[in-house]
Amino acid sequence: MRITTRGQLAVSAMTDLAMRQNTGPVALSTISARQGTSLSYLEQLFSALKRAGLVDSTRGPGGGYALAYKPEQVSVADIVVAVENHKPGEEAAPAAHASSQMVSMTGSLWTAFNARVLEYLQSVTLRDLVAEQQARGVRVESPVVARAKLARRPAPLMARAGVPNSVFALGAMPALARK
Repeated sequence: MRITTRGQLAVSAMTDLAMRQNTGPVALSTISARQGTSLSYLEQLFSALKRAGLVDSTRGPGGGYALAYKPEQVSVADIVVAVENHKPGEEAAPAAHASSQMVSMTGSLWTAFNARVLEYLQSVTLRDLVAEQQARGVRVESPVVARAKLARRPAPLMARAGVPNSVFALGAMPALARK
Protein backbone atom coordinates (compact mmCIF):
# COMPACT_ATOMS: atom_id res chain seq x y z
CA MET A 1 0.00 0.00 0.00
CA ARG A 2 1.42 3.34 -1.04
CA ILE A 3 0.77 6.36 1.15
CA THR A 4 1.76 9.65 -0.43
CA THR A 5 1.42 13.24 0.68
CA ARG A 6 -2.00 13.15 -0.97
CA GLY A 7 -3.15 10.50 1.51
CA GLN A 8 -1.58 12.30 4.45
CA LEU A 9 -3.29 15.60 3.57
CA ALA A 10 -6.62 13.85 3.09
CA VAL A 11 -6.37 12.28 6.56
CA SER A 12 -5.51 15.68 8.09
CA ALA A 13 -8.40 17.39 6.31
CA MET A 14 -10.85 14.66 7.31
CA THR A 15 -9.68 14.93 10.93
CA ASP A 16 -10.28 18.69 10.76
CA LEU A 17 -13.75 18.02 9.33
CA ALA A 18 -14.52 15.40 12.01
CA MET A 19 -13.52 17.83 14.76
CA ARG A 20 -16.08 20.32 13.45
CA GLN A 21 -18.85 17.87 12.51
CA ASN A 22 -21.30 19.36 15.04
CA THR A 23 -21.01 22.88 13.62
CA GLY A 24 -22.71 22.13 10.29
CA PRO A 25 -21.11 21.97 6.85
CA VAL A 26 -17.46 23.04 6.83
CA ALA A 27 -16.19 25.16 3.94
CA LEU A 28 -13.01 23.97 2.26
CA SER A 29 -11.65 27.51 2.45
CA THR A 30 -11.65 27.30 6.27
CA ILE A 31 -9.92 23.91 6.20
CA SER A 32 -7.42 25.33 3.72
CA ALA A 33 -6.66 28.27 6.03
CA ARG A 34 -6.26 26.05 9.12
CA GLN A 35 -4.21 23.35 7.39
CA GLY A 36 -2.13 25.62 5.15
CA THR A 37 -3.14 23.57 2.10
CA SER A 38 -4.07 24.83 -1.34
CA LEU A 39 -7.82 25.21 -1.81
CA SER A 40 -7.71 23.71 -5.31
CA TYR A 41 -5.81 20.67 -3.97
CA LEU A 42 -8.41 20.20 -1.22
CA GLU A 43 -11.14 20.39 -3.86
CA GLN A 44 -9.49 17.49 -5.71
CA LEU A 45 -9.17 15.45 -2.51
CA PHE A 46 -12.76 16.07 -1.44
CA SER A 47 -14.02 15.21 -4.90
CA ALA A 48 -12.40 11.77 -4.50
CA LEU A 49 -13.72 11.48 -0.92
CA LYS A 50 -17.22 12.32 -2.13
CA ARG A 51 -17.01 9.73 -4.93
CA ALA A 52 -16.02 7.18 -2.27
CA GLY A 53 -19.08 8.17 -0.22
CA LEU A 54 -17.09 9.37 2.80
CA VAL A 55 -18.36 12.98 2.73
CA ASP A 56 -21.53 14.79 1.77
CA SER A 57 -21.59 18.28 0.30
CA THR A 58 -23.98 21.19 0.63
CA ARG A 59 -23.99 23.96 -1.97
CA GLY A 60 -24.62 27.64 -1.54
CA PRO A 61 -24.00 30.15 1.23
CA GLY A 62 -23.29 28.33 4.48
CA GLY A 63 -22.47 25.20 2.49
CA GLY A 64 -19.48 22.94 2.66
CA TYR A 65 -18.69 19.35 3.53
CA ALA A 66 -19.80 17.03 6.31
CA LEU A 67 -18.93 13.45 7.19
CA ALA A 68 -21.25 10.88 5.59
CA TYR A 69 -20.66 8.51 8.53
CA LYS A 70 -19.90 8.82 12.22
CA PRO A 71 -16.16 9.33 12.94
CA GLU A 72 -15.89 5.89 14.54
CA GLN A 73 -17.13 4.32 11.27
CA VAL A 74 -14.43 5.86 9.04
CA SER A 75 -10.95 4.35 9.16
CA VAL A 76 -7.74 5.95 7.98
CA ALA A 77 -7.51 3.12 5.42
CA ASP A 78 -10.89 4.19 3.95
CA ILE A 79 -9.57 7.72 3.44
CA VAL A 80 -6.20 6.69 2.00
CA VAL A 81 -7.74 4.17 -0.38
CA ALA A 82 -10.27 6.80 -1.56
CA VAL A 83 -7.63 9.37 -2.53
CA GLU A 84 -4.66 7.20 -3.54
CA ASN A 85 -6.53 5.64 -6.48
CA HIS A 86 -5.91 2.02 -5.60
CA LYS A 87 -8.02 -0.69 -4.08
CA PRO A 88 -7.63 -2.36 -0.69
CA GLY A 89 -5.30 -5.33 -0.91
CA GLU A 90 -3.83 -4.08 -4.17
CA GLU A 91 -0.10 -4.55 -4.14
CA ALA A 92 2.32 -1.88 -5.23
CA ALA A 93 3.68 -2.44 -8.71
CA PRO A 94 7.29 -3.63 -8.76
CA ALA A 95 9.90 -1.08 -9.73
CA ALA A 96 10.60 -0.93 -13.45
CA HIS A 97 14.24 -1.93 -12.93
CA ALA A 98 13.43 -4.89 -10.64
CA SER A 99 14.00 -8.31 -12.17
CA SER A 100 11.25 -10.90 -11.97
CA GLN A 101 13.55 -13.17 -9.96
CA MET A 102 14.14 -10.43 -7.36
CA VAL A 103 10.40 -9.74 -7.11
CA SER A 104 9.59 -13.43 -6.63
CA MET A 105 12.28 -13.77 -3.92
CA THR A 106 10.84 -10.95 -1.78
CA GLY A 107 7.27 -10.82 -3.04
CA SER A 108 5.82 -12.50 0.04
CA LEU A 109 7.69 -10.05 2.30
CA TRP A 110 6.12 -7.02 0.61
CA THR A 111 2.70 -8.65 0.45
CA ALA A 112 2.83 -9.32 4.22
CA PHE A 113 4.13 -5.79 4.86
CA ASN A 114 1.30 -4.22 2.83
CA ALA A 115 -1.25 -6.39 4.65
CA ARG A 116 0.07 -5.26 8.05
CA VAL A 117 0.06 -1.60 7.06
CA LEU A 118 -3.50 -1.89 5.77
CA GLU A 119 -4.55 -3.77 8.91
CA TYR A 120 -3.11 -1.01 11.10
CA LEU A 121 -4.72 1.78 9.08
CA GLN A 122 -8.07 -0.01 9.30
CA SER A 123 -7.74 -0.12 13.09
CA VAL A 124 -7.37 3.67 13.41
CA THR A 125 -10.59 5.69 13.03
CA LEU A 126 -11.33 9.38 12.71
CA ARG A 127 -12.68 9.28 16.25
CA ASP A 128 -9.23 8.12 17.44
CA LEU A 129 -7.54 10.99 15.58
CA VAL A 130 -10.03 13.55 16.96
CA ALA A 131 -9.47 12.26 20.50
CA GLU A 132 -5.70 12.55 19.97
CA GLN A 133 -6.04 16.16 18.80
CA GLN A 134 -8.26 17.04 21.75
CA ALA A 135 -5.75 15.45 24.13
CA ARG A 136 -3.07 17.68 22.59
CA GLY A 137 -5.19 20.72 23.45
CA VAL A 138 -6.61 21.54 20.02
CA ARG A 139 -9.96 23.26 20.54
CA VAL A 140 -12.78 23.92 18.13
CA GLU A 141 -14.42 27.34 18.14
CA SER A 142 -18.18 27.47 18.20
CA PRO A 143 -19.65 28.37 14.79
CA VAL A 144 -21.03 31.64 16.18
CA VAL A 145 -17.57 32.79 17.33
CA ALA A 146 -15.96 31.67 14.07
CA ARG A 147 -18.54 33.52 11.97
CA ALA A 148 -18.21 36.63 14.16
CA LYS A 149 -14.47 36.71 13.49
CA LEU A 150 -15.02 36.39 9.75
CA ALA A 151 -17.87 38.92 9.61
CA ARG A 152 -16.44 41.76 11.67
CA ARG A 153 -17.39 44.99 10.01
CA PRO A 154 -16.80 48.47 11.32
CA ALA A 155 -19.79 50.03 13.00
CA PRO A 156 -21.55 52.53 10.72
CA LEU A 157 -20.90 56.15 11.53
CA MET A 158 -24.03 57.94 12.62
CA ALA A 159 -24.78 61.36 11.18
CA ARG A 160 -24.72 64.19 13.71
CA ALA A 161 -27.70 66.48 14.04
CA GLY A 162 -27.46 69.68 12.03
CA VAL A 163 -24.68 68.37 9.77
CA PRO A 164 -25.55 67.91 6.08
CA ASN A 165 -25.26 64.32 4.94
CA SER A 166 -24.95 64.97 1.21
CA VAL A 167 -23.72 67.55 -1.26
CA PHE A 168 -27.31 68.48 -2.05
CA ALA A 169 -28.14 69.12 1.61
CA LEU A 170 -25.01 71.25 1.88
CA GLY A 171 -26.12 73.40 -1.09
CA ALA A 172 -29.57 73.87 0.42
CA MET A 173 -28.17 75.28 3.65
CA PRO A 174 -28.38 79.04 4.11
CA ALA A 175 -25.10 80.83 3.38
CA LEU A 176 -24.69 81.99 6.98
CA ALA A 177 -24.95 78.48 8.39
CA ARG A 178 -22.17 77.24 6.09
CA LYS A 179 -19.60 79.63 7.53
